[in-house]
Amino acid sequence: LQAPQVPATFRAPEPRPLEVVRLAQVPDLVSAAMAFALRLGSGSFVLGWRFFGTVEVNSLTVVGPMVNDGEYALKLGPVRYRDGLMAPLAPPPTRPLVLYEYESSPFCRKVREVACLLDIPLEMRPCPGSRDGFSDELFEATNSRMVPYLSDPNTGAGLFESEQIVEYMLENYGPLSYDPKALWPMRGPFSLWTGAMAALVRGLPASSRAPEALPTNVLRRPLVFYGYEASPFVRKCRETLCALCLPHVVVPCARGSRNRDLLVAKTGRFQVPYLEDPNTGLALFESTAILDYLAAVYTTAGQAPASAA
Repeated sequence: LQAPQVPATFRAPEPRPLEVVRLAQVPDLVSAAMAFALRLGSGSFVLGWRFFGTVEVNSLTVVGPMVNDGEYALKLGPVRYRDGLMAPLAPPPTRPLVLYEYESSPFCRKVREVACLLDIPLEMRPCPGSRDGFSDELFEATNSRMVPYLSDPNTGAGLFESEQIVEYMLENYGPLSYDPKALWPMRGPFSLWTGAMAALVRGLPASSRAPEALPTNVLRRPLVFYGYEASPFVRKCRETLCALCLPHVVVPCARGSRNRDLLVAKTGRFQVPYLEDPNTGLALFESTAILDYLAAVYTTAGQAPASAA
């Protein structure tokens, strides 16, 4: 399999946190914010998050333990703030869990949100509309195309049904104690109907494979994508990865996530979305740049000039 080609003119931009760099982003961010509101911000926080962890003013710790170099903290003028946890998170799985899913499914959304709550990385194998992408691979393994389907390479477990998957993740990778009320937005009819409405607000993204997606996308090594389910800036990138049938590991970075420290240690800053592509060696921030990159490298339009040459 030939390595994908990055156009010679492509340059990763300097990160600009929380900045709308193109006017065309505005309607997309508005609809993503509406989806966020419909789901009551589910997936924004890890289980056991609390508001006050550490507060520093002019480098003097006022509340909580000192923030060490290389750890995430939000800086507002002379004040630095770091999230807290009521109880330690459970150790993450040794290898990422594998989830066959697609973006618009409210059942798949529930699983993704709970993974953010538990700070569990998921290797996504997109199955747009339960018929494209990795759907054939799923059918060969299980004789079914139903999603979500979770495969745990650490235990050998394989599960259909979102409720069963949620219970499995809580039992195997959840904290020893937590308040069950924190999970109510992911339970029952509320989760189903608001998840479906959020998908409608977004125009049912990734319900089918993007016509411009390269057929070789499913053969690529998984991209690594730092983000979290509730972020409006992350949303469009995740939808595009799914529509292009690109395998990718989502490293969750909800409030209170240990992965915020990992990203600061890796890049010197915390900002999502952040994409690493082992197929090309490129890494970049900025949602618009990530979308431009995916279009240039993993679509027929982006690769047409290189093929013609």
